[in-house]
Amino acid sequence: MSKAFFTFRNVLITFLLFLSLLFFFVTPTAAAKEKPIVITSETLIVDNKNNTAIFKGSVVAKSEDIIIYSDKMEVFYNESQEEITKIHVYGNVKVRRKERSIFSNEAIYLGREEKIIFKGEPKAVDGENVVTGTQIIYFLKDDRTIVEGGRIILKQKSRE
Repeated sequence: MSKAFFTFRNVLITFLLFLSLLFFFVTPTAAAKEKPIVITSETLIVDNKNNTAIFKGSVVAKSEDIIIYSDKMEVFYNESQEEITKIHVYGNVKVRRKERSIFSNEAIYLGREEKIIFKGEPKAVDGENVVTGTQIIYFLKDDRTIVEGGRIILKQKSRE
């Protein structure tokens, strides 16, 4: 087989591995679900009648190994307050875990569908590797990603 085929195959495998690892950090594990999440903001508005909590201004949500930054975060929960059904994050969204980050203008977590939608110039960064698109959708249960209008920049490590 040609050298070009092997190079393309290696780049494709590297990209798929990159996406899997990148979105791994947004997937809550069983241990992470038991750990506390601390959310700080300038303002908090809780509306139990409509089952919402709205965090406004310099929002920072920290768990043991994940930090989410945004201008505004709306949390929707069911009546028993035991399950989060939706989280909508707006403005200057940044999700960070170690050296990996995802940036976008907006992100939506849908609990029932178990997916996260990054909109508004989403960009996933792992070191020098970058994935951009018009929308990035990550399906938690299936560990599957759809990048719409995607562009990928992969930096191969030199072999020494």
